[in-house]
Amino acid sequence: MRKLVVVQDPKVFKLGAPGVEVVSSKDYLTDPRFAQLKNTRIFNLAQSFAYQSRGYYVSLLAEARGQKAIPNAKTLLDLKNPRIVKVLSRDLDDVIQQSLHHKDKHDFTLSVYFGRNVNPRYDRLAHELYKVFEAPLLRARFVKVEKWELRSIRPVPYSEIEEEHIPLLRKFAAEYFGKKRYDKARADRSVYDLAILVNPEDKAAPSNKRAIVKFRQAAEELDFRVDIIGPGDLDRLGEYDALLIRENTYVQNHTYRMARRAQREGLAVIDAPDAILKCNNKVYLAEVMETHHIPTPRTMIVHGENRHQVAERLGFPVVLKLPDSTFSIGVEKARTAEELEEKLDKILDSSDLAVAQEYMPSDFDWRVGVLDGRLLYVCKYFMARGHWQIYNWGSATKEDETGDFATVKTSECPKHITEVALKAVRAMVGEEGLFGVDIKERDGKAYVIEVNECPNIDHGVEDVELGDEIYRRIIGSLKKSIEKKIGIPHSIQ
Repeated sequence: MRKLVVVQDPKVFKLGAPGVEVVSSKDYLTDPRFAQLKNTRIFNLAQSFAYQSRGYYVSLLAEARGQKAIPNAKTLLDLKNPRIVKVLSRDLDDVIQQSLHHKDKHDFTLSVYFGRNVNPRYDRLAHELYKVFEAPLLRARFVKVEKWELRSIRPVPYSEIEEEHIPLLRKFAAEYFGKKRYDKARADRSVYDLAILVNPEDKAAPSNKRAIVKFRQAAEELDFRVDIIGPGDLDRLGEYDALLIRENTYVQNHTYRMARRAQREGLAVIDAPDAILKCNNKVYLAEVMETHHIPTPRTMIVHGENRHQVAERLGFPVVLKLPDSTFSIGVEKARTAEELEEKLDKILDSSDLAVAQEYMPSDFDWRVGVLDGRLLYVCKYFMARGHWQIYNWGSATKEDETGDFATVKTSECPKHITEVALKAVRAMVGEEGLFGVDIKERDGKAYVIEVNECPNIDHGVEDVELGDEIYRRIIGSLKKSIEKKIGIPHSIQ
């Protein structure tokens, strides 16, 4: 991959790193030869990064040209938003406290040059900040109240770097560009690079080990080189063309940040960050289903002012959910008024809102898999033994944690089940992506329970009808997204 460093004045920025071209921001924006470059990464060290400044347009036009910019335009805007900075830095708390615990003053500014700091003591913190807020030159401000907190972080132009730091900055840059992270020689004939995110610590992984093997095989058949990556590989995403997340996704952990980074980098992503954000929130689901007149069990958004109405409106037993509950975690059943008060206290202590839902008992839930707006698979997920949910995390034995399953041919699934599933996905997220819709059936009518953006694809379960074709279709969707970006007609059906 070709590497361009964009600065205001190339005469001032002397790099000397092999294989790296230093150009002025003016030339990059106006010289037609730069507009035609493909397979190129832009390192933006412009004079200003303000909205609609020359530096902002370097990153914006790089994206329009199909090039990859560090930082990209979305990162530049995100860094101006304190709320987003706080969310994205949440997992850095331990390294922040460990790195700054010795400081006597309560205000500290840290410079980050290509993921490094001039003081080796802060190298780890600098590297972690770069992984989350990817920009060549950063300046972070920390304030200590009860503990150290990241208050702001911004990209800085080369002209603002202290003179005594320049020699080390050049050394860090040369070492950074000397690594083969962006232009590894291929030992095979693969066309694209795919990262599959897997976490061995995932309590209820959405794909078993054999399914991951199948995904790899399908990807290699479709001209991908495949790496299995883990939660610590955020800074490697720039190496790839696509990311497939096969770990349970949450807004407040690394899965969302990795999806978000991948999208900013221009990767094709399953699951997309917007899908994670929407499908993880049961309040959003309830509002969308009501707005689009999609049937669900009777549902109520609960807060401190209306909690006393739950029993009267929904009766007992009643199901209570944290807004970001998933895989039955954060979902409770209250059988009495006392249980209702106790469980609502617990939920509303951690969230301003809760979801209360009519209890609708059934022997199984339908799960309808949807890929890019089309049916992919249909399963029946039966309740765990002696339990009212599919998952029983309080079970005394591993065997009773989950219920049984039965795969149903998509052509034999009742039409009212598949129709409401497709309608729910379109309402929630549109036509692109991989989703699973959980549905209960009562008296011949379908009721949507939730839309999952990271549905199970397990070997021996969801792949019973299609076999290896299910993996080929999912990888084919990623390939289609890549080729759509670069203007290549797609032939995978």
